[in-house]
Order: sequence, then C-alpha cells, then structure tokens
Amino acid sequence: MTDDNSSNPFLAPSALPHQLPDFAAIRIGDYLPAFAEGFAQQLAEIAAITADPAPASFANTVLAMERSGATLTRVANVFFNVASADGTPAIQEIETEVGPRLAAHEDTVLLNAALYERFLTVPDDGLDAESARLLAEYRKSFTRAGVGLAAADQGRLRELNGQLSTLGTQFSQLVMQAGNDAALHILDASELDGLSADDLATAAAAARAARHADGYLLTLILPTAQPALEVLTNRETRRRLHLASVERGDGGSAGAGAGAEAGAGAGAEVLGLAAAMAALRAEKAALLGFTSEAERQIEPQTAPSLMAVHAMLSPITAAAVRNAGAEAQKLAAAAGHDIEAWDWAFYSEQIRRDEYGVDLAALRPWFELESVLLNGVFFAATQLYGITFAERSDLAGYHPDVRTWEVFNADGSPLGLFLGDYYTRDTKRGGAWMNSFVEQSALTGNRAVVVNNLNIPKPPAGEPTLLTFDEVVTCFHEFGHALHGLFSDVGHPTFSGTNVPRDFVEYPSQVNEMWILWPEVLANYARHHRSGEPLPDGTAERLAAASLWGQGFATTEYLGAALLDLAWHELAPGPAVADPLAFEAAALAAAGLVLPAVPPRYRTGYFNHIFAGGYAAGYYSYIWSEVLDADTVAWFKANGGLSRANGEHFRNTLLSRGFSVNPRQAFHDFAGRDADTAPLLARRGLV
Repeated sequence: MTDDNSSNPFLAPSALPHQLPDFAAIRIGDYLPAFAEGFAQQLAEIAAITADPAPASFANTVLAMERSGATLTRVANVFFNVASADGTPAIQEIETEVGPRLAAHEDTVLLNAALYERFLTVPDDGLDAESARLLAEYRKSFTRAGVGLAAADQGRLRELNGQLSTLGTQFSQLVMQAGNDAALHILDASELDGLSADDLATAAAAARAARHADGYLLTLILPTAQPALEVLTNRETRRRLHLASVERGDGGSAGAGAGAEAGAGAGAEVLGLAAAMAALRAEKAALLGFTSEAERQIEPQTAPSLMAVHAMLSPITAAAVRNAGAEAQKLAAAAGHDIEAWDWAFYSEQIRRDEYGVDLAALRPWFELESVLLNGVFFAATQLYGITFAERSDLAGYHPDVRTWEVFNADGSPLGLFLGDYYTRDTKRGGAWMNSFVEQSALTGNRAVVVNNLNIPKPPAGEPTLLTFDEVVTCFHEFGHALHGLFSDVGHPTFSGTNVPRDFVEYPSQVNEMWILWPEVLANYARHHRSGEPLPDGTAERLAAASLWGQGFATTEYLGAALLDLAWHELAPGPAVADPLAFEAAALAAAGLVLPAVPPRYRTGYFNHIFAGGYAAGYYSYIWSEVLDADTVAWFKANGGLSRANGEHFRNTLLSRGFSVNPRQAFHDFAGRDADTAPLLARRGLV
C-alpha cells in the first residue's frame, strides 16, 4: 500500500481531458488509502453541514451534500469497473474488504438523523423544478434507507447491509470462477465440426491462454444459451457444452475441462450464497415495512407496483409458452427426433436458413468489430445526433485492450469521452455493461466519461474479430447506454445520465438497437472483412422477415429468468431455502414455465444480475422498458427515421434529462402521449 497519500491519483481531480482517470498513474496500492480518505472526507463534509449554525437552505444543505464525497466517487467509479472488467486476485481481495466498508459508510450517511432533520427543514418554496425534485428525492432516500427505524432495528439493518455486501461480492467472484472452470476443453477438432476456421483459431488461442498444451477451449458467456450451439453438428458436443453452461452454478461438471472439480465446488457454494442473500433481503424488507424484497425494490421504479408487474408478465407468459411449444414441434419435425435443450439453437438456425434464407453464422465475415463499431455504431450516432468521434490513443485505459475516443457535438464543442473494452478475459465477469467514470452535471462542471464492456472472444493476433449477430446487437445496445450518459444535461450529479429507475434505464439502450438493420447504417458497416463486398442483396429484408421466428423461445427463456428473480424476492422472512434447485424448479412450474428444452436465460447459480448486479427483483425491467422501446421505434418510423431532427428531439426531450424529470413525463414529452403496448406485442409475436 501507498504510505504517502500525496501521490495518490484519486485525491485530486484528474488533469487529463474531461477528468479521465489517470490509469497510467493508478497503482493497486492506491485504492484502499483512497477509499479510507474518501470515507473520512465525506463524513467531515456532512458533519460541517449538520453543524452549520445558519438555517438550512438549498445551498448550504442540498448543494453541499451534492458536492460532498468527491474523492470517494472518483475511486469508487474506477475501482468497481476494474473489479468487474479486470478482477485479478489482488483486486478481488480489495473488493472483499471494501464492499462492507462502503455499505457501512452509506448507512452512516443515510441513517444520520441530524442530517435528515436538516433536509426536512430546507424550505420548499422558491425552488426551480429540478431543485425541488432533488430535495424530494433526498428526503425519500433517507426514509427508504431506514432513518426512521428504532435504534435496535437500525443496528440490525446495518448488520444485514454488511452481510449482503459481503455475500454479493462472493457470489460475483465465484460465478466468474465457475464460468472459467466450466469452459469446455476439446482435443479432437472433428468434435467441433460446424465452427468456422476463424472460430477454431479463436478456440485454440483460448486453450493456450488457459494453459492447455493442445486442443480447443469453448469459453462460456454468462447467459444459458451459448453461441456455438447454433453451428456445432456433433450432438454430443452440443450436449456437453449446454450442460457445462446450465450446471456451472449447481456443482455439475458435465464436460468441463481440468477445472471441473473446482467448478463443482464453486457452483455448490454459489447456490448457498443465493439462498442466504434472498433470506437476508426478505428480513431487511420486513424491517423497512415491506411485505417482500420485491415490493421494496419495485416501490421507487416506474412500474406502479409488484402487482402491476405480475399483471403485465402473466398473460405474456401464457402466450409465449404457447408459441415456444409450436416452435418445438416444428424443430422436432426438422430434426426427426424430440428436441432437447442442446438441439434447439442448432435446428432453429436450420429453419432460419431453409425457410427464411438467413444463415446467421455465414454472415459473420460481414460483421467485423472495427467496422461494426466505427461504420455502424458511431456512424448511426453521427447521422442521428451529429456527434463525431476522435480516437485518443494517447489516453491510457485500465487494460491494454481498452480504447478511448473523444466525442464532440455537431458544432465541434466537446461532449465527453467514450471508452470501449470489448474482449473477454478470465478476469472479466460475464455479460455486457456500461459504467460511468465521470458523471455530467452543471454543478460540478463535469462532462461525461463512460465505458462499454463486452465479452467478445479475442482472436489470435493479427486476425479479424468477427461478431455473431447477437454480439452486433450488444454493441449497439450498450452504446445506447453510453449515449444516455454522454448526452446528460442536468444540473445535479444525482440526476445525471443513467441514474434513473432500473425499469427505465434499459429503454434508451434498446432503442439504439433499431439502427442495426436500418438500410443506410447496415450498408455502411456490413462489408466483408476481406473483399469489402456488401451483404448479398436482400439480406436485410430476409433478416427482418425472419425476426418473428424464435420469439416464442426468446420470450419464454427471458420470462423464465424474470419470474425466477421475482420468486426469490417474494419470499417471506424466515430460514434460507434449503434446496435452491428444487425452489427454482417449483418457481418455474408455478409460473407455467415447465419446458425442459427452454431453460431460463439465467439459472440461480449464475444469475449475477440479481444477486450481485443491482437487479434484485428487477429483471422484469427489460420487457417493461421494451414497451417504451417498441413504441419509440414505431415513432421514428412514422416520423422519417434516421434524421437529425428526430435525433435532436429524442436527445432534448428524453436522453439529456436523466432523472431530473419523472421518466413517464420524459416519454410523454418525447412522444406527445403515453406509451402504447401494441408495438411490443406485435414485435414479440404475442398478438
């Protein structure tokens, strides 16, 4: 550790453009001292607020609170992204220590009765709309945190928050370990028939990186469905890969390589952690006056209630299961045998080829990462919003794979920085996400600095990175989150960018997916990586025509995860579930999701979103947000599509406003009306 804090780069704002963290100067020993200093500084700042003899005002209380904790914010924003993106053993050790300390610090702040009383006495009159909203949100945050509880109950609440922080960190780290251990090691290339030469080379490189002397390694992505299942002709290989995926969190070791025994141990422990966390969350919810953790989590969201969430999901579930059943019959006819879970993707792609003329695997040479990013994702943003990008190779990232671009408005004025970290690694947790290193606000004068993380297999040196169609979708989706952060134009940090309700935050990112197949955008990025030829004529039309195929499966596997999440978080207080896998099976059966060939998108043992990713009782958010998304796509199509006028309208009325206005109002300001569910139902084949 650093003994001399004077050289610690977190203790002062970075001098780099837009206050980009000085990653070249950050050392592993800087984190803990910076956290300690950050805790101390914010507590001193809060003590000054409560000790101020002047009457409480918006300036000396609310704005002072908004300005507090700058050092803590700097180090936390960097550390927790690095912990997810490059969680080395040393970083994980720090994460294990810092998590409970941060939880305790947050309790010290939000359970501070004197601070709360001061916020209550701040006059409400004379405030502009955003300031009045900020004051109201602060008051809510204190009460939601438990400031009104008796001392004994507050003591127990602090214990629960510390335990949950510790268990969440353990869950995340063990899921990453179990996923690495369950990667499928294949020695005989003939067992991988169906993979392209580029995919084989990537699998061979992955095996060498994992210290296998020979063979090929199929690494796992976080969701249940593994991309290789679409093309592998060997049914036994498909079975082993599928089981490696679904059993990684329950102690199974089907087909795993040298790490099978370790993976089994990690998986069994993960299930116990999930059950323990669900029980602790139920107890916490009861302490705070809620009937369940699901009710507590949904209370501040745009969904009006837990009952409203179920009212939306229930009829969709019944329709989706019917559609999935019809798809299964069609797949069985094509296969000539009953369909197992490991067969579904393979025969689904066969039908897509035979009936729609779409071979997604064969399209990969047209989806090269550099072109998708520069000529697709960035191009669409330029056409729609006028923004431009300049790569800054002089600005170091936290890992050699990280790239940085400076982003400019149409008039050339600076907007912020965008970082991209696209490749998978053993130290990166699964999935894809956006984080903020610096959040925009007029109060601080800061512009946004944001990062996208994906988990694309890295090819051998010098070889192109060819994406699956799903990975193309993820690139556009995550950049939608990035735009939400970059376009933020609010007065106060609390309301900046993506600091919105969880069931609204996915909406802008989902909207950005619409440009993937937009003719001008597709023609600009989908070029063969060797010949430069465009996609064959009619490909986009065939892709669009095939969009309804597989929606039964896609909706059912998503709903399986969403309803499993709610089941874990509707538990009443009591002992932890003794048999998590039996609970999972019962929950899916109760929801009408008894389809062995369609497992949920995430099973309990690797459901990082809800046990370590901030989405507890919130996985429903994706389809809740998709109502707004589908309606917005319909609006763009009805109003001229990819135009600067449409982009400016969307940016000004919605993307720039963060949480400074009610999200429902922001949508109404954009669309001129409330949302319509019809476009979503049509998109999902539910009408």
